[in-house]
Amino acid sequence: MIFGKIDYINLLPFHVFLKQSSLPSAFKRSCEHQKNVPAIINHKLRKRQVDAAFISSIQSKRKTITPLNAGIVAKKNVKSVIIKKGEAKNDPASATSNMLARVLGIEGEVFIGDRALKLYLEEPEAYIDLAQIWNEKYHLPFVFARFCINQHTTFYKNLATQFTRKPIKIPRYILKQYTKERGINEQDILDYLKLISYTMGKKEQKALYIFLKKANQIVRN
Repeated sequence: MIFGKIDYINLLPFHVFLKQSSLPSAFKRSCEHQKNVPAIINHKLRKRQVDAAFISSIQSKRKTITPLNAGIVAKKNVKSVIIKKGEAKNDPASATSNMLARVLGIEGEVFIGDRALKLYLEEPEAYIDLAQIWNEKYHLPFVFARFCINQHTTFYKNLATQFTRKPIKIPRYILKQYTKERGINEQDILDYLKLISYTMGKKEQKALYIFLKKANQIVRN
């Protein structure tokens, strides 16, 4: 079994969950070997080079993959998917975030992930938080990614269920490591993670349906 890992802070609780689990060491090592940005992981899952991953919501509608009841959800604002007004410029790492900017009708340069979080924390007035604008417009959370699979259904369903039901505490040594690597202090990381949920409930399903419908309209036009 091969899991595709996106090494962003927004998935830090999941990586800690895996690390603390009783899963085979070979499986845990495979996650590190398949580490990349969302766009590359999307491609790997589609080509069956990995059999599970959190992938961009815009890609989760493909009939060749199966979405599970977990995802990366911004409850309201998120700070790590932002846009700087000006000339339109996509972030090549994320199809969903680029489409969200189009759905919301906001032009500018899109930034995602840890780099975006650092930019926003340093100069919040210079950027627009796309999840916050979505929430203000639709009064719903925004689903940035879904946990999707193409095989080993029972194993990954159990894994997703265990993860969403278990509160995860990030060990101090891991927080220190991420602070050093990403240049974001420990408290900012903890505050950021409070903005994110990983459960796909009714509101999340509704939000995803609205987003995909509007995205399809843009593509058709």
